[in-house]
Amino acid sequence: MPAFWSEPDWDEHERVEVVHDRASGLTAIIALHSTHLGPAAGGTRFWHYEDPADAMRDALRLSRGMSYKNAMAGLPMGGGKAVVLLDKNGKKTEAMLHAFGAAVEALDGRYVTAEDVGATEADMVTIATRTQHVCGLPAEEGDAGGDPGPFTAMGIYHGIKAAVAHKMGKDSMQGVRVAVQGCGSVGGGVARLLAKDGARLTLSDIDDKRAETMAHELGGKAVAADQVMGVECDVFSPNALGAILDDEGIARLDCAIVAGGANNQLARPEHGQQLHDRGILYAPDYVINAGGIINVSYEYLCRREGTPCDINEVRKRIAQIPARLAEIWNESDSTGRPSNEVADAMAQRLIGRA
Repeated sequence: MPAFWSEPDWDEHERVEVVHDRASGLTAIIALHSTHLGPAAGGTRFWHYEDPADAMRDALRLSRGMSYKNAMAGLPMGGGKAVVLLDKNGKKTEAMLHAFGAAVEALDGRYVTAEDVGATEADMVTIATRTQHVCGLPAEEGDAGGDPGPFTAMGIYHGIKAAVAHKMGKDSMQGVRVAVQGCGSVGGGVARLLAKDGARLTLSDIDDKRAETMAHELGGKAVAADQVMGVECDVFSPNALGAILDDEGIARLDCAIVAGGANNQLARPEHGQQLHDRGILYAPDYVINAGGIINVSYEYLCRREGTPCDINEVRKRIAQIPARLAEIWNESDSTGRPSNEVADAMAQRLIGRA
């Protein structure tokens, strides 16, 4: 029996494929967690993993998160994810992208891919030469599609405002202290939206220069990447890689709210209970960060059905994220269960796994 079957994150995945194409050098994992609601949709992560077991763990956790994310967003899509294992130099070639597209096509529509960490819109265009089951393709102005990052940022921004209203009783972000971890497409977008509302920002990134430049632009301050989790603030917004909320990370927090776009922020489910016990309001990541998949899934569905892809419909759907979060937090308040457990139970019902 393969070792990954005993992984805590195995969780009855419907299908997991390890793809190797000798000619191009492609090695990839495609994990389909659930197709109960529709084709498994989720992006492809291009990353160098020191240990291949970490790649499998990433694929399993991320694909399950996509099942929950798509269900909670009300999308007729299941959950899947792919990881492409890069060498230590991060080499990614056109031949690898072609081979990966062929692997997606061989799944005959069970999996729909899109951008994730390490991928670009141009990569999706190349993959699309080998499969029709891809989204996040360049879009005309006013249409859904394209880079999902700004739409993910939009949803997180709405979610942070909802969290501040729920926890702090404030209907304005003026003067609210927000520490943003990660200044890329998502974190940077969140920071810019919050700055317009008068939030007081502390920014960090693994690229110190990027954080300093953005802090200067937005009138905030920058701190080193290894310091941001301990910053005294009202909201800590993680928008980089996941699994940062472990025993050590949670002990360092000096905030009232955790609300950000990183996937799989909790190292293990029990860390949600630790946040709850400390009185820290947690926005389940797969609920608050659904803006990007709402955008590209709507693009894919419209293209498949031959209907217009009006971007305003995407914005309306993203604007519903705060209501979903409020439902989770209200149930958490009334039952005493941590918000991640409440959200998981809701999602599991929706995908037929209650």
